[in-house]
Amino acid sequence: MTQGGLHVAIIMDGNGRWATARDLPRAAGHQAGAEAVRRVVEAAPDLGITTLTLYAFSADNWRRPEAEVRALFALLEEYLCSEAPRLTEQGCRLTVIGRRDRLPLALRVAIFRAERATARGQGLDLRIAIDYSARDAILAAATRLRGREPCGREHFARILAAASNAPRTAPDVDLLIRTGGERRLSDFLLWECAYAELHFTDRAWPDFGAADLESALADFRGRTRKFGGLTPVGS
Repeated sequence: MTQGGLHVAIIMDGNGRWATARDLPRAAGHQAGAEAVRRVVEAAPDLGITTLTLYAFSADNWRRPEAEVRALFALLEEYLCSEAPRLTEQGCRLTVIGRRDRLPLALRVAIFRAERATARGQGLDLRIAIDYSARDAILAAATRLRGREPCGREHFARILAAASNAPRTAPDVDLLIRTGGERRLSDFLLWECAYAELHFTDRAWPDFGAADLESALADFRGRTRKFGGLTPVGS
């Protein structure tokens, strides 16, 4: 468990299917998903979460129709611009992990401004993964180490963070949640999720809220975590 609190990671899935089921354009599902982000971010600190990592756009999502990708990026830009003051007021510190060189300039500017505005936050560490691939990040970190002396896990974690454009290392993930009914990791935080507990729900992301997050955490806290040993950690 993260010292002083939990690291929860969420694969926010089901926006498109949520919209299709309501005869709405897929973009409407992504817009509703942004509202779910706001609910979860507001609820997280009171539930003992100190680090929250949200999977917003994977490296593989470039395969989606160009119009949908543009709409997603516009929504992300809008979220960062509109939410930065609220996050600052809440004491959140926002960072974006993943590649930035392929993102539109306007989105890169919004990321920079939101990170700068919230840099002094001492509350929730909110991380948003955009154009992110865990395998690519691990490969990039390994490439940086090529020809050097073997290193320990903590040192490698720092190099991995740098390869993901993260300003600092994050604690290992305690609980990974995936919404929308799928049951796979989809190249998300593979190193950090080595001993994460997994929670899958059929609820689509736009319908996910504080009560769902609390339920997932209740399930998590009812599990026994031994990390390969015989004695539960913390006992």
